Amino acid sequence: MTIFRIVQECLTNIHRHSGGKQATIRVLRTSQEVCVEIRDRGKGMPASNRNGSSSHPRSGVEIQGMRERVRQLNGRFEIQSDRNGTVVTARLPVTAASLAIACLAG
Repeated sequence: MTIFRIVQECLTNIHRHSGGKQATIRVLRTSQEVCVEIRDRGKGMPASNRNGSSSHPRSGVEIQGMRERVRQLNGRFEIQSDRNGTVVTARLPVTAASLAIACLAG
């Protein structure tokens, strides 16, 4: 669910703020982690927005919410942005419990 919410939030932010027309989503899984990466070629973000603080009150809450979701699962969250676009990366550890659930569901 966390991965879905991060992708959903990123796509909403890209649509509202980036000016980009396209996004790339990559999901990679190793035995130790799941990595989701959302990339756009928009106008980029100011450094203050990447930290979850902003003069636009909603954008700070959105980024901080994603960061908090990942933190609660002992993951890592990173935003890289410049005038050529933004890359949001979330890395979540794969636990034995989540593997067991995936096997039951699959």
